[in-house]
Amino acid sequence: MSKDPSPASRSRRSFLRAGIATSVVSAAVPALAAARVNGPASQASESNVIPREFELDELTIDDLQQAMQAGKYSARSLTEKYLARIQDIDKGGPRINSVIEVNPEALEIAEALDRERKDKGARGPLHGIPLLIKDNIDTADRMNTTAGSLALLGSTPLKDAFVAGQLRKAGAVILGKTNLSEWANIRSSHSTSGWSGRGGLTRNPYALDRNPCGSSSGTGAAVSANLCAAGVGTETDGSVVCPSSANGLAGMKPTLGLISRSGIIPIAHSQDTSGPMARTVRDAAILLGAMAGIDPDDKETAASSGKSQPDYTKFLDANGLKGARIGVVRKYFGFNDAVDQLMNTLIDEMKRAGADITDPADIPTLGKFDDTELLVLLYELKADLAAYLARLGESAQVKTLKDVIEFNDKHIAKEMPYFGQDMFLKAEEKGPLTSKEYLDALANNRKSTRADGIDFIMDKYKLDALVAPTGGPAWLTDLINGDHSAGGSSNAAAVAGYPNINVTAGYLYGLPVGISFFGRAWSEPTLLKIAYAFEQLTKARQKPMFLPSIPLGA
Repeated sequence: MSKDPSPASRSRRSFLRAGIATSVVSAAVPALAAARVNGPASQASESNVIPREFELDELTIDDLQQAMQAGKYSARSLTEKYLARIQDIDKGGPRINSVIEVNPEALEIAEALDRERKDKGARGPLHGIPLLIKDNIDTADRMNTTAGSLALLGSTPLKDAFVAGQLRKAGAVILGKTNLSEWANIRSSHSTSGWSGRGGLTRNPYALDRNPCGSSSGTGAAVSANLCAAGVGTETDGSVVCPSSANGLAGMKPTLGLISRSGIIPIAHSQDTSGPMARTVRDAAILLGAMAGIDPDDKETAASSGKSQPDYTKFLDANGLKGARIGVVRKYFGFNDAVDQLMNTLIDEMKRAGADITDPADIPTLGKFDDTELLVLLYELKADLAAYLARLGESAQVKTLKDVIEFNDKHIAKEMPYFGQDMFLKAEEKGPLTSKEYLDALANNRKSTRADGIDFIMDKYKLDALVAPTGGPAWLTDLINGDHSAGGSSNAAAVAGYPNINVTAGYLYGLPVGISFFGRAWSEPTLLKIAYAFEQLTKARQKPMFLPSIPLGA
């Protein structure tokens, strides 16, 4: 869960904090063209930082698959190279610290997939492809699943999360697990994204003193730094799209129910989902098709019958902006002048590419579900976490949220050196999910964001998608005072349970900035088509150079 409040309505990601609209970059904006060109490569030369070359840098899933088919690489050799890369720049060198644990069985799995390829051929586009997944996704192997908390260290899930099983079925190599904002950023209102008691602090690979956003911080940083081919994050509100923006990735939060949540450490069943995070929209689409599926252990997935697709790449179209009806949600603008200028230029570029732009197309209910969103999350956290912990059996040293709170109090030096657990304490005070307060809040969330919100404005203007800035450039990490993000646009789609995809829009001061396309339930094909066309139009992504800091005076 990210913590970027929108300027129009402070979402629950601000955790009821007042006055956190501090701008990340100076309001004195240089020429937009310079801001877009002045990316990581030019900054690197000015800072005398030598880029770290890696032979698999920026290779796509298709590139890797073709290389394996040609015999240049095998699943084992790819796995070895990515493991060496993790050792080189994640554990050594710039120390991104994005990977919390590598899979001790990764090479063995890769070898088995190589034998299968030789004997039977490849299963599909993910056969032998090394991926990293967030450390709140269960794997029934020798790896831990902890949500970054020492309280869950040593617990052993009885089976893979459904999504992990889907990736294995597709032939992926689960290379390891990534660090995250502990408990997916729901523990404290003063937390620092990317920090966990177990994993420490993850750094942004574009500038090591900047924040990778969260809560899928490690996946965002790792995929951007080319520590794997692609990765999986999770989102309750912003936790896929914000780190995708901050790390220059394509990241998609799908419709609630497209991907099963069973076996994922929860915050709230009314909003939780996993989602693909990749360096290209096509790679994200490949992962999305593999991850989707109906799971009897997650009743929400039944609604995806007839709506999910095994292959989302068939919807990608470089001319997908032509004729696309896109509405600009202006109420999500205004938190950063440089971001607004960049977005306005890109909107003009989309018009020239044939998009039919409605501006503004504001969601009328923004600001009317902020408090109820947080209320629902706190109620559901208490109930959903207890249900998850109960399934762990005797291996878990904690059984309830109250147990986790007590564990943190007993291990305060390791678990709470920088921030506390006030949100846990608020959640523990909540009653059952039959409480009128909870049911009324949930009803408000659904009506405000769906029929009266996204659906209303899209129906009014007959839109295919809505667009807004995902967030601003990454802020300076501050363990003492916590996050100080400026703004974001994830909350309406998150609360509605509707799809949202981030694509890299450009760079400001060497830091990536993302643009979000979101829309109605089950509109993933349309959003992917538009996002892919935007990506091909702009080709904005630049690989990170691991700068110590961004020289703002340059």
